[in-house]
This record gives sequence, C-alpha cells and structure tokens, in this order.
Amino acid sequence: MQRRRFLKSGLALGTLTPLAGTSAAMEYARPPWMNEPGAGFSNYGQPSEHEKAVIRWISANPAVAGNGVAWCPLHALAGMVTPNGLHFERHHHGVPPIDPVQHRLMVDGQVARPLSFSVEDLRRYPLRSHLGFIECGGNSSAGWHREPVQTSVSYIHGLISCSEWCGVPLRILLQEAGVVPDAGWVIAEGADAFAMQVSLPMDKAMDDTLVALYQNGEAVRPENGYPLRLVVPGWEGVLHVKWLRRLRVASEPAMARNETARYSDLMPSGKARQFSFSMDAKSVITSPHSAAPVQGPGHWQISGLAWSGRGRITRVDVSVDGGRSWRTAELMEPVLAKCLTRFQYDWVWDGKPTILQSRAVDESGYVQPTRETLLSARGHNAEFHYNAIVSWAVDAEGAVEHVYA
Repeated sequence: MQRRRFLKSGLALGTLTPLAGTSAAMEYARPPWMNEPGAGFSNYGQPSEHEKAVIRWISANPAVAGNGVAWCPLHALAGMVTPNGLHFERHHHGVPPIDPVQHRLMVDGQVARPLSFSVEDLRRYPLRSHLGFIECGGNSSAGWHREPVQTSVSYIHGLISCSEWCGVPLRILLQEAGVVPDAGWVIAEGADAFAMQVSLPMDKAMDDTLVALYQNGEAVRPENGYPLRLVVPGWEGVLHVKWLRRLRVASEPAMARNETARYSDLMPSGKARQFSFSMDAKSVITSPHSAAPVQGPGHWQISGLAWSGRGRITRVDVSVDGGRSWRTAELMEPVLAKCLTRFQYDWVWDGKPTILQSRAVDESGYVQPTRETLLSARGHNAEFHYNAIVSWAVDAEGAVEHVYA
C-alpha cells in the first residue's frame, strides 16, 4: 500500500522527472563512456571510484594504532548484508598476519580426547551456513550520555554488521573431543597479541555456534578473524572470538577482563550485570540522516534496520510525531532470525518540525524500550547494551539532529 501510494504521487510531487518534450524522434544523449571500450577484466573486483566516500570510519588509540574501532557506514548501505570490506572492526592489539598453513585450532581441557586441527582439516568437515548480525556490546553506547551526541547515525550505531558465515558447527568438534559430563563452559582464545579470552556457556556452544572459515562466500577477511573465528548467533560481539586458536572446555568461566571489568554494567542497586549475552531487540532509522537532510515537503522513504538476538523481528513501528502515534513499517524480505531486517515507511512530510522514531518488536514479544524505561531499569552507570528507541529531530529546513524524546 505504501509503495503504490508513493509511486502514484511521484509525478505530481515532482519526485519522478519525465523526459522533456513529446517527440518520438527525441533521443537520450549518449554519454562519453559509450563511445569507447571500457576497462578490461580484473582478478578481484573493486567498488566504483565514485563510491570512495563509502568507507569505515576509524577511531584508534594514538599510542597503540591497533587498538580501537572502525564503524560500518550504515547510512550508505542498502538491504541487510554488509560487504566484507565494510564490516565493523574492534581490535585490542592489531590484526595478526597469520599464516593459515601454520595456524592450528586446539580443543582441550575437560575432554576425553584433546584435538588439534589445521585449517585444511576443518575444511573437510560438513559446513553449515548462518546469515546473521554481529553487534559489539558497546554499540550505541553514546545513548548513555546525558546529552545527545551530535554526529552521524553510523558513528553512534555502526558497530554492527551482517554477513553469511559458513563453517563447522562447534558441537561437532566438541563431540569428537568428548566433553566430560560436568563441563559447563568453553573458553575461547584468539591468536592476536592481546590473546583475547572469553567464556561461552556449553548450551550455546552445542546449539548454533559456528567455527567460521568463510564470510559472504570468501575466506574470512584478516580484520574479521582470518583464518578462523567464532560466530555466536544473536549474542554480543566480544564472544565471536577472531583468529580462533584454542577452545578449552572447563567447569567454570575464565572470568577474564572482557567479562568482568568490561562488558559488565553497574546497576542502580550497586550490583554488576554480568554475562548478559543476548542482544535485545533494537532498531534505528538510517535515512534520512544528518548528512542527508530532507529536501523539502512531500513523499519520503524512511528506512532503517532492526534486529534481535532473541529471534526474528515481527514488527517495526515508525512514529513521525515524536512517539504520539505509531504506524507499522514494511519489512523487506527475507526476515530471518538473529539477522538484520531492513524496514521502510512512506512518509509525507508537511514541512513542519517533527521527530522521527522507530520501535522494534521480536518474536519473543520483546518491545524495544523508550530511553526513559531503559534508564529506569539500568541507571546512568551502564556502558554496554544500550537499545533504547532512537529519536531524530527534523527542523523546518529539513536538517536532521539526534535528540532525546
């Protein structure tokens, strides 16, 4: 219904431009690139030179260049799949130059048969595919600030990406090693200089966790964990250990830095919220945005992304009046569990200042909370897992600004 109404009104509103004149003899002028042969083949395709502005934005520690983040440019993408070269990055000590021939994955600890796999060994196993998102637990953390941060939607919410991951189900490797009955955890370790360690509950390890070798059809990129990484569908990004080298089966979690001092939140009661693995339902409008203001009254497509670590997104509501009323947006197919879902809404702007919002609902019945509700439950000392409704103010000139509403 929205699309038909949008197309019907397009010509009347001037959003679709017909060719001038009516003569059948009129001809669309040939552009210069039609007058000579184009470029030849390449061994590996690259984006058009006209897309040079679509890049990851980097924030690194000046003292340690390999410590920092690179945001995915959500505002410049369409659909739900992130190109490999634009997948967000979070590194603690740089990207290791791993030789896949020398690299091995160890499975040891509380197992009957400690095992060691080469990359080629793993490629011989039955592979499974998962299309889903990975989101850093610190994504959108600017929302905890008392004043709204004024920057691009991608700088605030761009620590999330979505890919098709292909690899060996972790349960196959654990079953082959023979996990002892009382072992409740798997401690995953990366092969970078930071030697990342995090603890994964055995139930999740035996469920849908992958040891991924491929991303969107090609070998996982170095910055995304080459040659092996964990993919833990729907759970916080720190668990998706890159450059995977060891899986130690244990009866207790490791209680490492990134599951105690980090990725834990201090609650209003004074207690710490720890091991909050699943990423709750969330959505964000990516268009219009601060660098692409609304160009005058008329029909506009509001577009954005929604996701949930609990399962499928069942509905996204959009408000164009600061939350006073809500309308159901269109979900772009396919809508998959633990995957980014693109939503669209046909908006007729009357030129008056207003506030745009989106609200995600997932198949568990969870509804994305207001900022007030989230702060009431979590307080002002939290640092991770911010998932409140995001508000964008549009002024009379069409400029877009991040606000709290």
